[in-house]
Amino acid sequence: MIELENVSKIYRMGEVEVGALQNVSVRIDDGEIAAIMGPSGSGKSTMMNVVGCLDVPSEGRYLLDGQDVGQLSDDRLAEIRGREIGFVFQTYNLLPRLSAQANVELPLIYGGRRDRGKKAMEALDRVGLADRASHRPTELSGGQQQRVGIARALVKEPRILLADEPTGNLDSRSSEEIIAILRSLNEEDGITVILVTHETEIAAHARRVVSMLDGRIVTDQVQEQGAHEVVDEPI
Repeated sequence: MIELENVSKIYRMGEVEVGALQNVSVRIDDGEIAAIMGPSGSGKSTMMNVVGCLDVPSEGRYLLDGQDVGQLSDDRLAEIRGREIGFVFQTYNLLPRLSAQANVELPLIYGGRRDRGKKAMEALDRVGLADRASHRPTELSGGQQQRVGIARALVKEPRILLADEPTGNLDSRSSEEIIAILRSLNEEDGITVILVTHETEIAAHARRVVSMLDGRIVTDQVQEQGAHEVVDEPI
């Protein structure tokens, strides 16, 4: 379970303080698929960095399975990032000289796994790209590159998947394919999926939509899938 309690994140630039998050409280249960929405500068990416243990709050608490993340050591935070959380990026972040399989293997190389080839192929098969394993990123379409990015996140067998604008560089058809994969991972594998997006069409695929503005949560809604109806939850 992910729970933020009155979390603020303040960045200091010389004598200037910038409040990227301001008194944010939200809870995301295991197995949810949630979207964090907002315009540029709303704080949604900062919130994802906190949830992904890439950053820690300046104030308040972030509890992950009841553990106060702010009290954990750097080694423990690295362990959580390496084993429990998968990251999918807008720009794919693939190494151009490596094949799709080699890109997917990278997290396992860092972890010292010996079965990384087998695990990488299983992850590529899960996203429908086993037949493109030997292709380099430049030989793949944007949608295929993003599927490699998802496979790279999956190879660690995470229970939380954080996707930061995963369809931002894709056409509508490729976007639909990526969202279908993420929904399948949530529904069939039980992975908690958190989408960061500014696109209402993408957020519509999530059951939970958290909207942000100026570092604050302005709405937190549960959507009835297919009905486009929302039920407000208290902030």
